[in-house]
Amino acid sequence: MKARQYINMMGMAAAVLLSSCVKDTLYDTPHPDKGAVTVILTEVSAEDDYALDIDGQTADITGSPFTYPDLLAPGTYRMVIYNLVEGFTFDGRTARVNVHTDGTSVIPLPGYLKTVSQEITVTADDTLRVNAVPVQRVRDLQFELEVTQGRPELIQSVTATLSGIAGIFDMEKGQTIGEPTSTVFSFTRDGSKLTADARLLGTMGSVQTLVLDIVFTDGGRTQRTEVNLTEAMKDFNGDMTTGYRITGTLETPVGMEESKGEITGWEEVDAEDVDVTL
Repeated sequence: MKARQYINMMGMAAAVLLSSCVKDTLYDTPHPDKGAVTVILTEVSAEDDYALDIDGQTADITGSPFTYPDLLAPGTYRMVIYNLVEGFTFDGRTARVNVHTDGTSVIPLPGYLKTVSQEITVTADDTLRVNAVPVQRVRDLQFELEVTQGRPELIQSVTATLSGIAGIFDMEKGQTIGEPTSTVFSFTRDGSKLTADARLLGTMGSVQTLVLDIVFTDGGRTQRTEVNLTEAMKDFNGDMTTGYRITGTLETPVGMEESKGEITGWEEVDAEDVDVTL
């Protein structure tokens, strides 16, 4: 009798152990049915504020590494990261350069927009770690004009209108969209030299035109000079991280109420400089 009782107790213990093994499934994370996404940002400024968009749901990035606050079902997603830079209005995955108060042209110096867009695959019971390097999407443009003829000291103001540029950026596709727009900015005079700066998403359309409206101090005399910069800016949409510089000469002959200039020749000095004659 005692021997049979001993065998029954052993059988019961084995059954309990087998039952425990079946129920206690081991998982790698606290979220066995979903996955997490952690982003590590590199080559970014500590002062920049970035946002992370996964399939239309956006979260502000508060540090690096940053874990997206929502767990995701297994599958493929489109991830977009961008900095909330001044000078742009963000609508979903679209960034628009802010417009002037007149509503017809964009501001000439928006901030340095940087974005990255890529497809990610989320796995259940795992954390996906993504190394992201945002790419600069705007390029600096510098003008430097040497005033010839006339008396440059009589120049009171120079207002420039540059048309044939982009004003909207699709952050998901990584390209400019929409219709060509224009921007308005002013030149500063130092002796016989006129300089101006702009920052653009890029050129757009078949023609880029620069119109200079010059006001002189002698009796309200004005001069309008219109220049086709299409050829001079043909390489502008290349490396956005290097400045693009256009230099040239501007004629302001005395006694002309209005004149119209054109490019009579241009020479690409290097990757950052283009010489033109206005």
